[in-house]
Amino acid sequence: MIQTLLIANRGEIACRIIRTCRDLGIRTVAVFSDPDADAPHAKLADAAVRLPGASPTETYLRGDLLIAAARQAGADAVHPGYGFLSENADFARSVGAAGLLWVGPAPDAIEAMGSKVAAKKRMAAAGVPVLPELDPETVTEFPVLIKASAGGGGRGMRVVRSRSELASEIASARREAESAFGDSTVFCEPLLEQARHVEVQILADMHGTVWTLGERECSIQRRHQKIIEETPSPAVDDEIRARLFEAAVAAAESIGYVGAGTVEFMLKGRDFHFLEVNTRLQVEHPVTELVYGVDLVEWQLRIAEAEALPAQPVPRGHAIEARLYAEDPAHDWRPSSGTVHRFEVPYDVRVDSGVEDGSLVSVHYDPMLAKVISWAPTRSAAARKLAGALADARIHGLVTNRSLLVDVLRHPSFLSGETHTGVLSEWSLGTPIDPRPFALAAALAQSAERRVGALPLGWRNLRSQQPTARYLFGDEVVEVEYDPAQASRDVVSLDLDGVRTRFSVAVYGDVVEVDSSLGSVTLREVPRFPAPESVLAPGALVAPMPGNVVRVAVAAGQTVAVGDELLVLEAMKMEHRVLAPAAGVVAELLVSQGQQVNAGDVLVVVEES
Repeated sequence: MIQTLLIANRGEIACRIIRTCRDLGIRTVAVFSDPDADAPHAKLADAAVRLPGASPTETYLRGDLLIAAARQAGADAVHPGYGFLSENADFARSVGAAGLLWVGPAPDAIEAMGSKVAAKKRMAAAGVPVLPELDPETVTEFPVLIKASAGGGGRGMRVVRSRSELASEIASARREAESAFGDSTVFCEPLLEQARHVEVQILADMHGTVWTLGERECSIQRRHQKIIEETPSPAVDDEIRARLFEAAVAAAESIGYVGAGTVEFMLKGRDFHFLEVNTRLQVEHPVTELVYGVDLVEWQLRIAEAEALPAQPVPRGHAIEARLYAEDPAHDWRPSSGTVHRFEVPYDVRVDSGVEDGSLVSVHYDPMLAKVISWAPTRSAAARKLAGALADARIHGLVTNRSLLVDVLRHPSFLSGETHTGVLSEWSLGTPIDPRPFALAAALAQSAERRVGALPLGWRNLRSQQPTARYLFGDEVVEVEYDPAQASRDVVSLDLDGVRTRFSVAVYGDVVEVDSSLGSVTLREVPRFPAPESVLAPGALVAPMPGNVVRVAVAAGQTVAVGDELLVLEAMKMEHRVLAPAAGVVAELLVSQGQQVNAGDVLVVVEES
C-alpha cells in the first residue's frame, strides 16, 4: 500500500493528484523550482522539497534530483503527472531501482511507445491503421507534418508546405523538442488536412482487463496543441466507435500495457489512422471522469497497488473542457507572464487550476493557468454552461485566451459538431469590442477612488469643461470625458442606448481591469508626461515577453524584406519568431544568441528603405 507519494511535477496536475491522495489518505510530497516556491502545489502538499534552479532542465527534468527528493521526504512511490519525465522509460527504471513504486506503465511499455517512429511500426504490425513515415531529409511531397519523436503537446511540431521551408522548420522543431523533452529526434508524416483528432482513453490492470472509456474529440487546436476537448465526439457513431476501441485495445495488448493511457488517431470521414500512444495521464482526462463517473488518478494508484478493475462503468451525458492559457491569440498566441491578481471562475463547473490570486506565472513553463470543465446531459447544454462560466470569470493580471474559448464554444459550426484541426484559421472569431464604455467606467471608478473629502478629483469651482481620462487599449489610445458627480467605486452602471449595463472595475497600479456582460477589457493609464526613455526610436522592435534568444538570423547592415525572420525567442517552452515589419536595413542588432531578454527590451532596429 502506498503511504507517501512524491509528485514529480508542478502546477495544475500536481494539485489534481494531491486532491485525490487526500481523499485516499495518502501523504503527498511536492517538488518545486525556485520560481515555484510559493506556487499552490508546493503549499497544498503535506511536504515539499526544493529543486534548485529555474529552467526545466535544471529542475523538473532532473530525475536524480526527483529521486533524491523522494528519499529525503520518505516517499515510497512516485507519480509523474504529465509532461516532463512522465514518458521517460529511464526515469521509470531509476524509480524502481531506488526501491520506489512507479505509478504508471512498465518502463518497457513506455520505451516501446516513447519513440513515435518505432511505435508506428509496432502498431502497423498489430494491424492498427497508420500513416506512412517519411524521412525528413528526403521528403519530396508536401504538405508534411514534422513531429518530435519523444513527446507531444504540440512541441516540436511544424507544418511544412514547401521544400524551401523544410530545413529551417526541422531545425526549429529539433530545438523545441530538445528543450521540452531532452531529445531532438523528429520525423515526418503526410499532413492530413481537415481531419479530426480523436483519442481513446484506456485503463488496464495487471490481471488482463482493459477498459476503453470512450473517445475524446480534441480537434480545436492552436500550434498543434489542444485547447478544447470533449467526450463523446460528435463525429463518432457506434460503428466507428467499435473500430476505434478495437484498435486501442490492440495497441495496449501489443505492448502488455498496464495503467492509464491514451491511444490517439486522426479521423477523416469514417477512416482513421494511428498517431501515438501517450503512456501517461492526459491533460484532458477530466471530461472522461465526468462522463464515466471515475477518478482516473485514483485508479492509477489502485492499479499500481495491483488491484483488479471491476466491471466497466457506463457513460452518461456530455463533458467539455477548455484550457485557459496565459497567451494572446491576437498576437500569434504570444505567451504572457507575470502576476495573477485575481482568478475566479463562477457557477457549477469543475476547475482544475495551478494558480490562485497572487500566483506568479513564470516564463520557464507552459502558460496553462487552468482547465475549466462542464458536464450536462447534452452537448449543447454543456457548451452553453462552459461558455457562460468562462465569460463571467474574473481573470486579472495576464492576457489570456478566455474570449477566444467563449467564441469557439458559441460558434455555430462548433455547436453543430463541424470541426477539424484547422478550424481556428478558418472561422471568423471575435467581435471587435468598443473600449470606450469600459474606459468611461474605469474613469468614473478611479475618480471615486481618488475623491478627496467631498470634492472629486478634477473638480473645478467654475468648470469650463468635463475632465478627461486617457487609457491604452492594446496599442490604441482611448480618451473619454466623464462627470465626476457620477463617479462610483468598484461597480459602475452606464446607460448604453437605453440598456443599463454594469461594469466591475479593479485597479492594479496603472492597470485597470474592467469586466461586464459585454466582455472583459484590460486598460493601462496613459501618463500625462511620459518619461523620455519610454519613447522608442523608429523601427525599434522590442521583446514581447521575457525569453531566451535561440537564433539570430541577421547582422547589422543587412538588407531585409518585410516578413523576413530577424531572430527567434524561446519562452514558455515554445519558439516565437520576430519578423521584419517592413523592408529596410538592420541599423542596430542589440542581442546575441543565448542572451536572456526582458519584456520591452529593444532587440533590433530596422530602418525602412
